[in-house]
Amino acid sequence: MRAAVLSFPGSNCDQDLVWATQQVAGGCAEIVPATVTTLSGFDVVMIPGGFSYGDYLRSGAIASVAPVMTAVRHFADAGGFVMGICNGFQILTAAGLLPGSLQSNTQLDFVCAPTSLKVENVRTPFTNRFAPGKTITLPIAHGEGNFYADAGTIAELEAHGQVVFRYRGNPNGSVHDIAGITNRAGNVLGMMPHPERAVESLLGGTDGLGVFTSLLAATKEATYASR
Repeated sequence: MRAAVLSFPGSNCDQDLVWATQQVAGGCAEIVPATVTTLSGFDVVMIPGGFSYGDYLRSGAIASVAPVMTAVRHFADAGGFVMGICNGFQILTAAGLLPGSLQSNTQLDFVCAPTSLKVENVRTPFTNRFAPGKTITLPIAHGEGNFYADAGTIAELEAHGQVVFRYRGNPNGSVHDIAGITNRAGNVLGMMPHPERAVESLLGGTDGLGVFTSLLAATKEATYASR
């Protein structure tokens, strides 16, 4: 697996993603600046957390129109795997690659804490190494993690298995306790919790490792199928 880890001005989790992908999970990862216009040669695109462009206007708004995002759209349309974490999730919704939006936490505070989640769908490229219904613990760190979408969109997400992670004990007010979703095709994931911060016991837990091993398995299968 060769992963492109995008880096915008203000990204602060790009090196964490490189470490989790390359040093822990055994894939290959490369930092790619927001100014590039092609993502050819990569199997996965990862959009990290942080405060892209200082979160001016609103979180993810400026990054969503950065030059690289046109390449991300082409990559996703071709079936490539795209994962946005925290600010990356905000960017994907602002760019229209995922439905809904991320709003201010209901308590209007920045929340930074371990959070319990249920893995709702294990039939995705990002979760295929988890047991169905497994409860995991991942850290969150956000001020605008409150996922919102209108009732019709929520009904579609639920009906098509697009809710991938759900909070157990909602920390931010997200509708239906939603912590992570995919697009209808299932190849684009957005999630607020940080799996890259939970891949080594030394750092408090390994529950996030399954996201990266799932991607390794999915890219291997996709590569084999394309031969």
